[in-house]
Amino acid sequence: MAGTKTVKDLMVGVFDFPHIPYWFTIRQAIGIIRVSFLSTKKYPQPMAILVFDEKYNLLGTLGLKDILRGLEPRFLRPTTKAQVHAEDESGLSVLWDTPFDTESKKNAERPVSEVMTSTKFFVKPEDPITKAAYLMVHNDLALLPVLEDKKKFVGLIRMIEIFDELSTAILAE
Repeated sequence: MAGTKTVKDLMVGVFDFPHIPYWFTIRQAIGIIRVSFLSTKKYPQPMAILVFDEKYNLLGTLGLKDILRGLEPRFLRPTTKAQVHAEDESGLSVLWDTPFDTESKKNAERPVSEVMTSTKFFVKPEDPITKAAYLMVHNDLALLPVLEDKKKFVGLIRMIEIFDELSTAILAE
């Protein structure tokens, strides 16, 4: 049953994901994604890069959405939710029609630390997967680091494995 499964039963290894230091540029991260995932046709869910500091402490993750957000020209970024809804209602269908404009190329030189998703939540290997599911759902996370003794990074738990385990238990009933 899913309730008895722990995080360590479903976690994936650290080295299943490419990793980079926080000072790498978005351009360098794009190159790593192309080599690690796209050219090998390996598409893990989520497709993400782990971001570490110089002491190899996990700082965050960098996903495709983070990269695209980092490349987006600043003048297209709404500053409030009201502006997002106003743009949606305005009927604008194309806001960013030139993905390789000068500003996007300039933005590609920004460090990944400016656009990554910072690690704020984690689980322990012995935690139930329902705790991981709760943290992921309520904090909009597809990956969650697994730490031993609140400091040693030992793996990741992904939404896909949690969903698989929980849905199997539900369908078995």
